Amino acid sequence: MKHLKTPQVDKLDADRKTRAIVEGMLANIRENREEAVRTYAKDLDGWTQDFALSDEKKAKLIAQVSDQTKEDIQFAHTQIKRFAKAQRESLTDFQLETEPGVTLGQRCVPVDCAGCYVPGGRYAHVASALMSVATARAAGVPFVVAASPPRGDAIDPAVAYAMELAGADVILEMGGVQAVASMAMGLFGAKPADILVGPGNAFVAEAKLQLFGGVGIDLFAGPTESAVIADETADPMTVAIDLLSQAEHGTTSPVWLFTTSPELAETVNRTLPLIAKDWPTGDVAAEAWANHGEIVICDDREQMAEVSDKYACEHLQVQAENLEWWKNRLRNYGSLFLGEGSTVTHGDKCSGTNHILPTRQAARYTGGLNVMKFLKILTWQEIRTDADPMMSSVASRLSRTEGMDAHARACDWRLQKFGKKNDWGFEVAHQDRVD
Repeated sequence: MKHLKTPQVDKLDADRKTRAIVEGMLANIRENREEAVRTYAKDLDGWTQDFALSDEKKAKLIAQVSDQTKEDIQFAHTQIKRFAKAQRESLTDFQLETEPGVTLGQRCVPVDCAGCYVPGGRYAHVASALMSVATARAAGVPFVVAASPPRGDAIDPAVAYAMELAGADVILEMGGVQAVASMAMGLFGAKPADILVGPGNAFVAEAKLQLFGGVGIDLFAGPTESAVIADETADPMTVAIDLLSQAEHGTTSPVWLFTTSPELAETVNRTLPLIAKDWPTGDVAAEAWANHGEIVICDDREQMAEVSDKYACEHLQVQAENLEWWKNRLRNYGSLFLGEGSTVTHGDKCSGTNHILPTRQAARYTGGLNVMKFLKILTWQEIRTDADPMMSSVASRLSRTEGMDAHARACDWRLQKFGKKNDWGFEVAHQDRVD
C-alpha cells in the first residue's frame, strides 16, 4: 500500500482556534441571552430584523419559488419521508414475560422538541431542511424549531418552502453559533430543544459539541468527507467527477480515492484539477483537493476495505466488481453508494436516505441522522407480588456482594412482606414498620 497523494494542511491548529471562539460566544449567550444573540447577528450578519419568520413574510418568500422547484422539493420530501417512516416502523414497543409474574417492556417515545439547523452560507441547503425536519416529524416529534442564516434580508425562499413543507413549527432567520444556542436555550419564543441536529460549518459543529450534555445532538458533522473505492473496472472520468463534485462543499472538505489500480490513480490525479478549471465552483473544489485530497493505492480489495473502514468516511462510493461483496464487507461509513449508477448527489438531495452523516471517523460508532435519533427507548418492568420473592432473593444477595446494604434491604423488606418462608439460605435483615 502506498499514498500517491497526501493532504497538505493540518486541521488541529484551526480546531483549537474555533474551540476558543465558540467557548466565548456560548458563555456570553448563557449570561446575556437574547441581547447577546442580537449583537452577534448584527455584527456577523448585519441582521437587525425579528428572528422568528412571520407567516406573512414566509408566504412572500414561498411565492418566489418556481413551480418546478416546488415539484422537485416535493419529490425529495416524499422520498425522505417514506424512508424515515419505514425506519420508524422498524422499531416497535414490546413487552415479554421473562419469568412467571415478571414482565419487561420498552416504549419508543419521541423527544418533545427538536432543533434543526440548516446551513445557508455559500449554498442554499434546501435538502438539509427536508432531511432534518421531515425525519423529526416521521419520528413523531411534536414541536420542531428550524434555523437557517439569512442571505441578505431573508433566508433563502426555497429553504423556507422546504421547512414549511416538512413541518417546522418555528423558523428562525438566524445562523451560526447564536442560532444553535438559541434553539438549545429556547430563546425568541421557541421551546428549548431536547436535541440539536443538522450540519454546519466548523463553528456550528463545535457549538453543538460544547452544548452536548445539556442537550442531545445527532452526531459530529464536520467538513464533508467523500471517498471512492475503485478497481481497474472503474471509469477514471466518473471517479474524478464524483470526487470533485463533493469537494465543492468547501475548501476544507477532504475527498479520498482508494484503488488497486495505479493507472486509474495516476489518471484521476492528473485529470481532476483540469476538470475543475471548467466548473463554476471549480476553484473551491480544486483547493479542497489540493489541500485535503488523498489517493491510496492498495494491494487487493481486502486491503481497500481495511483502509476504507479505518478512514470511516461520511460518504462512500464503490465503483468496483462484486457489489454484494462490498455491501457485506464494509462496516464503517455514513452512507454507502453502490455502483456507477449511484452518486453521492443522489443521497444528498433526493433518493431518500439521510445526508446528515458522521465525519472524522465517527462512523466507527454511529450511523447518520435517522428517526431513532429523535426517539428515547424507555424500558419498564412490572413484577407481581407472587413473583417478587424469587427476584428479591437474587437482588438482595447481589447487592450485598457489591457491598450495597441499603439496596439489599429494599429487597429484604419485600421478602419479609411477600415471602412465604423464613429460611432463604442467607441472612435477611428484619425491618420493623414505623408509623
